[in-house]
Amino acid sequence: MTLTRRTTSAAYTVLIALATVAIVLQGVWAGFFLRPGASDGTGWIDIHARGGEVALALSVLATLVAFVRVRHRRDLWIGSASLTALLVIEAYLGGLIHDSGKESLTPVHVPLALAITGLAAWLLARSRRRDDKASAVVYPAERRSAPAEVHEDPAEVV
Repeated sequence: MTLTRRTTSAAYTVLIALATVAIVLQGVWAGFFLRPGASDGTGWIDIHARGGEVALALSVLATLVAFVRVRHRRDLWIGSASLTALLVIEAYLGGLIHDSGKESLTPVHVPLALAITGLAAWLLARSRRRDDKASAVVYPAERRSAPAEVHEDPAEVV
């Protein structure tokens, strides 16, 4: 009997979902201080920075869970590791922009943020995928006791 089985972990899905929410919120918070005519925006910049740290921490945890629990799903753990690496680069660029006054890096920081958002959404969608080709594990004892399956085509039955 062929069954559809889950090929991911609920813990991974929750972590990558939370990371994705944190990443999307980054764009919302950035909008409060990047808009034309915005005041200093220091409070929102600090919230944006803390949100980035939360997204990074959740991404690291999701990567670890993916590697440990669903190692056979290379798309998830390699994608999550890539997300983590991109978040590290993004945080570094954000620090340079804020702390060192390198405003010229903003045109790199913002498009990279959009790519990160897309990758996070893709990982969340992939984490919900079911493997239709996978079969249920049947142990030897179950094979002996299981009755033979009869497959009848309704078109052939008269």
